Amino acid sequence: MILIFGASAFVSWRLRSKFNEYSQIGLSNGMSGAEVAQQMLSQNGIHDVRVLSVEGMLTDHYNPEEKTVNLSADVYYGRSVAAAAVAAHECGHAVQHEVAYAPLKLRSTLVPMLTVSSRYMQWVLLGGILLLNTTPIPLAIGVALFSLTTLFSFVTLPVEFDASKRALAWIQTNGVVNEREYGFAKDALWWAAMTYVVAALGSLATLLYYASLLLGGRRD
Repeated sequence: MILIFGASAFVSWRLRSKFNEYSQIGLSNGMSGAEVAQQMLSQNGIHDVRVLSVEGMLTDHYNPEEKTVNLSADVYYGRSVAAAAVAAHECGHAVQHEVAYAPLKLRSTLVPMLTVSSRYMQWVLLGGILLLNTTPIPLAIGVALFSLTTLFSFVTLPVEFDASKRALAWIQTNGVVNEREYGFAKDALWWAAMTYVVAALGSLATLLYYASLLLGGRRD
């Protein structure tokens, strides 16, 4: 667990470092993140998705329910390699939605269940640990609820990697970036993807920990 925590902290720091670095490198064609997003959506035949500016840093996301690409101010107004990469990545999710990309559909299906389970999961797990010597049922329920979180984390991986793949292919094919800028964009999106990998591994490690407590309690 300590190793996972350390890896998570390192990847988060590295992502912010890379974003700050590539935010200082101006895009040769002068496009803003908002312009990149609007052009990518248009060229993919998507005309019902709005591109919005939201507060915060690295708060960029696609909302499939409201059909909005939400870009942080640095990305929305920025005319840098980082802004182009992030904007195109979020539009990659919009393209996934448009073509009914299976992992995205599965992830969306899991969201309502996660919303409900997250309200009670920590309390159920805590109660399960306290009552383990009496009955394993509460902890077993907690492990089952936590398994949904872990499943969601792993389903997220192909969704994020595919969005980056679509983004990089589009910005390269359409001349949004030159060869040098493409390398920077690819590096930035790789570090962003690593945050999801570490999160998934951390979730799995935590699930295995609770499962080991459950199995140990049953043996006793």
